Amino acid sequence: MKITVETHVKADLGKVWDAYSNPADIKQWNAAQDDWHTTSSTVDLREGGAFMSRMEAKDGSAGFDFEGTYTRVVPKRLIEYRMSDGREAKIEFAEHSDGILVTVSFDAETENPPELQRQGWQAILDNFGRYVEAKS
Repeated sequence: MKITVETHVKADLGKVWDAYSNPADIKQWNAAQDDWHTTSSTVDLREGGAFMSRMEAKDGSAGFDFEGTYTRVVPKRLIEYRMSDGREAKIEFAEHSDGILVTVSFDAETENPPELQRQGWQAILDNFGRYVEAKS
């Protein structure tokens, strides 16, 4: 099952792309809830390159590594990757007259209900949009 989330970011494509692929920026926006944060991030944005973001509860009670390998990269247009559990995701960046539409599609996992997954990924993407617009 594929789940899709999207956000519209009022910023230019270069700023949107950079904020999505820069580890220092990722640490600022990559959280679904205020009581979580990303403590480290690495990005080797090329086909065959790896990524990893360490996500943790701010109280230290839980954490996990979100990691995988990029399978296709078209600069400022498309990022596809395979997560460490084999699921796949695609991020598309589409220019519009008033900003960039960022669309993320991903394979659902089986541990959590699909709606909960959609809400979590949407919350992260909404954080991303707010972060880029505030930075611009």
